[in-house]
Amino acid sequence: MKKALLVIDYTCDFVAEDGALTCGQPGIDLETYIVDLTKEFLNQGDLIIMPVDLHEKNDPYHPETKMFPPHNIKGTPGRDLYGTLQTLYEENKDQIVWMDKTRFSAFAGTDLELQLRARGITELHLVGVCTDICILHTSVDAYNRGFDIVIHEKGVASFDPAGHEWALRHFEKTLGAKVIR
Repeated sequence: MKKALLVIDYTCDFVAEDGALTCGQPGIDLETYIVDLTKEFLNQGDLIIMPVDLHEKNDPYHPETKMFPPHNIKGTPGRDLYGTLQTLYEENKDQIVWMDKTRFSAFAGTDLELQLRARGITELHLVGVCTDICILHTSVDAYNRGFDIVIHEKGVASFDPAGHEWALRHFEKTLGAKVIR
């Protein structure tokens, strides 16, 4: 079974203490796990994709503009990957696919499915933030497209603890995902 790692939205705006829409400490605590897992996938030669939220400043047409404070604005440091993941990415750009996304799901409006199918990928490992938003919506779309889903509990977080717990149950009980605890 060919697999890929999706590191979703692990950016400064979503993770750093001063991020525009931060998970705070729960997100910060993921750094070592996500970096180590990314290195493991790199060493195995598996596909790694970094789907990263992208917004235009003052975009009146984006639905998130009404719901959340401005975040992950094009050209700002808030879109940088958090912590040592940024350095790992820069050192391995030739082996890691950066993917801009403008909706919660990494599948919406991107060529993610084409890239996965072209490589014969059938199993997706998901880490990043937020468990109950972008991880959840990407997982639902992956399920609907027939991919096997693996969620790394030590690699996901949210600013909503109740939503985080609900999503973990939903992955396993409704989507049939394997949740690595």
